[in-house]
Amino acid sequence: MSLIVEEHATGGGRRIGRLVLDNERSLNALSLEMIERMLPQLAAWRQDEGLVAVLLEGAGDRAFCAGGDVVGLYRAITSARETGPLDDLGLGPIPEPAVCFFEREYRLDYLLHRYPKPVICWGGGIVMGGGLGLFSASRQRIVTEHSRLAMPEVTIALYPDVGGSWFLNRLPPGLGEFIALTGCQLNASDSLWLGLANRAIAASQRAELLPRLQDVAEWRDPAVAVGLVLRQLEAASLDVFADQPSPLREHQDGIRRLMDRDRLADQVAAILGADLDSPWFERARQGLAAGSPLAIRVIDEQLRRCRHCSLAEVFRRELALSVQLCRYREFAEGVRARLIDKDNHPDWSFGTLEQVDEALLAALFTPPWPRSPLQDL
Repeated sequence: MSLIVEEHATGGGRRIGRLVLDNERSLNALSLEMIERMLPQLAAWRQDEGLVAVLLEGAGDRAFCAGGDVVGLYRAITSARETGPLDDLGLGPIPEPAVCFFEREYRLDYLLHRYPKPVICWGGGIVMGGGLGLFSASRQRIVTEHSRLAMPEVTIALYPDVGGSWFLNRLPPGLGEFIALTGCQLNASDSLWLGLANRAIAASQRAELLPRLQDVAEWRDPAVAVGLVLRQLEAASLDVFADQPSPLREHQDGIRRLMDRDRLADQVAAILGADLDSPWFERARQGLAAGSPLAIRVIDEQLRRCRHCSLAEVFRRELALSVQLCRYREFAEGVRARLIDKDNHPDWSFGTLEQVDEALLAALFTPPWPRSPLQDL
């Protein structure tokens, strides 16, 4: 079972829906099977007047969700490229399983962003990639002292998708770009400061959350009822977060200066050459140094193109870009090196930003279809 679906009775004869990503061995990686079960369930609960709120969790304590099932995507991409043919730019056939996965995943994220009932996401442990997409789309986004949020796609030659083109563009100057280019990790303090999370609750309080919600008798306004419970749990957790550092916030001024350059190449050089005595910043720098030059160009271009887009348009653009990236060798090579063979020595197509083929870059940003599968959003 990869997804647990439950309903729990509350006071006043109402019910709370509970969805649990249940694959601890893969850190609750989001599979197409999970997505296909969540979509109709959430649609049904949306119409159910007796269902007042949804609780979204990951099994175990290590992760809410470490991302999408990129290993499955790797198989689909390599299979499609083996059947060929490749065009002059090296783009292969459209891998239909990848189209299906991304279309359904982004549709799920969009549904959560606009869900009319409170969605409470427990973001304990690792919250990365596709997991951060689900988390950021939820109305109540809970972090614990163990939370680690990140969008590390640059190291597998992808880019922060699942709405990242939307929410990273809404952060303070330079920070969204820095997070995307480096894949840096954010703890609870930084996540709250940025607004990516809006509740800090101690991990020890997790077992209290559902029973407290069930004890609520008055559900005339579900948002008020849920907020009351979460504020109580937050108040009981203050001591846990009192001394937690906030490294991104501490480095905000320095990062803003590093990113305050007119050319991407100058921004990258500034980050790689910065003289900052900080283990956190050094890990971020290593993420950028290990990234694909093509992905770095894609990340910069995608954030620029989506800066003023609506949420629906962002998901349509992300779908087109993700599918196009699946047609090229770079993403599959990144997954191979990081997650399949785990040799951590990807054979990137280009050695530097300047060597990236401009015609290829333009092709990646050209939709592969006349009408987006997400045109109805």
